[in-house]
Amino acid sequence: MDRRIKTKLILLASIAMIGLTGCGTWSSRDSTSDPVGDSQGNTTPDSIAINGLENKISSGEKTLFDEDPNTQKQMAADAYADGDYDRAVSQWQSSLKLQRNDPETLIYANNARIGNNPSYSIGVPVPIDAEINVAKEILRGAAQAQQQINSSGGIKGKPIKLIVANDSNNPDVAKKLAQNFSENPEILGIVGHFSSNVTLEAAQVYQNKGLVVISPTSSSTAISNVGSYVFRTVSSDCFAGNALAEYLLDQIKVKEVAVLYNSASSYSTSLRDVFKSSLENKNGRVVAEFNFSQPNFDIVDILTQIKQKGAKAIAMFPNSSGMNALETLDKTFLVALINQGELPLLGGDSFYKPRTLQLGRQNVVDMIIAVPWHTKNNNSQFSTMANKLWGGGVNWRTVLAYDATMALGEAMKKEPTRSGIQQTLISPEFSAEGAEKKIEFLPTGDRAAEVELVKVVASDNSSFGYDFVTVASPTSDSAVDACQ
Repeated sequence: MDRRIKTKLILLASIAMIGLTGCGTWSSRDSTSDPVGDSQGNTTPDSIAINGLENKISSGEKTLFDEDPNTQKQMAADAYADGDYDRAVSQWQSSLKLQRNDPETLIYANNARIGNNPSYSIGVPVPIDAEINVAKEILRGAAQAQQQINSSGGIKGKPIKLIVANDSNNPDVAKKLAQNFSENPEILGIVGHFSSNVTLEAAQVYQNKGLVVISPTSSSTAISNVGSYVFRTVSSDCFAGNALAEYLLDQIKVKEVAVLYNSASSYSTSLRDVFKSSLENKNGRVVAEFNFSQPNFDIVDILTQIKQKGAKAIAMFPNSSGMNALETLDKTFLVALINQGELPLLGGDSFYKPRTLQLGRQNVVDMIIAVPWHTKNNNSQFSTMANKLWGGGVNWRTVLAYDATMALGEAMKKEPTRSGIQQTLISPEFSAEGAEKKIEFLPTGDRAAEVELVKVVASDNSSFGYDFVTVASPTSDSAVDACQ
């Protein structure tokens, strides 16, 4: 049989396998017990109703997660709406006994304990009906920070109240929520949004209205230029792109690389641009580029072209969220399947999830991935509290949402006003304790923190048979200097 025909038959069989595996396994699991988590679901259709926000914002008077009805939770929300805060707390505590890892319930229980007493409010917009697991992961971080701050006496004696919102991972919804938050004088800061595309749209509103926003997950370099009220606790793609380029040149000893990316994603194009620029500045070069979103994306043809053009490695930057995110990610596993370990593979944090281990398997062994955080200390104070609250490990989105909330809390201690918080955060002297390391910001609002490089290895200690292990940290001085 012709090798090309045989390869395509293997490819078709693999596509069928991925589709069945994805539908049968991942749709039913929650990511709390896995330290890297997984994002499922796509951006909701453009027809989503965005004019009315009454069903998209809650401090406890309604529940925003409805995928798992819970009588106690609904009774608690009704009690909260009626102003019966003691009964609301009691019902939410009963709900937590049934669903220990539910961050929405813990947040509302803490809000009910505050009742009508003086407090400081933080808005937390997450993509509930588009990326439900991601939404929970981010809320777990914010909830854990709220729990820690309030149990330690609050901010100058006042507790933190969290206002949860569902932005549907939709830029139009996010902008309307940003306007709503900005017009509420009780809200002093925002922890959100999730994807870079959405954060970029909403950040313009926050900047214009003078309300600090700290994104725990949006890494596009374009966010650095929005304005002085926009911050993030995730490292910029600038750090990830530079780190991957350095590792390719210095450790893998390869100068010619092919890049696969998605032009429809701000995250993907941002990482592609930085990686390419950094590589070329160090005498490397991108010999071929391919766009996942192009209609004639033929994996077999692309692998043939990659080799014909002399590429000695493949860097893949699929989008991490939005329409067809999982479909795009699965294309990379097929690239890895056909590659059969012949060319080294590199990628961004969109690969840092269980799906990579489950579907990539031996085909992605030794793949190098740039990530903003990789668990090191399971005995830290943060990890101990996380296990106590959620009954398992947490992933990087939870960690960085915790850091974002703690940063706002620390800034509030100096001057609990919108402008005071902003002035505190941009000060070169600002520093706050994060989950595992200090939280400090560059003048751009980017976090002054290195990325880590992990690789996929075979592991008997993982239920998948494969795991992520650290290979390089911290980021080199030259990579840090390039992103100042």
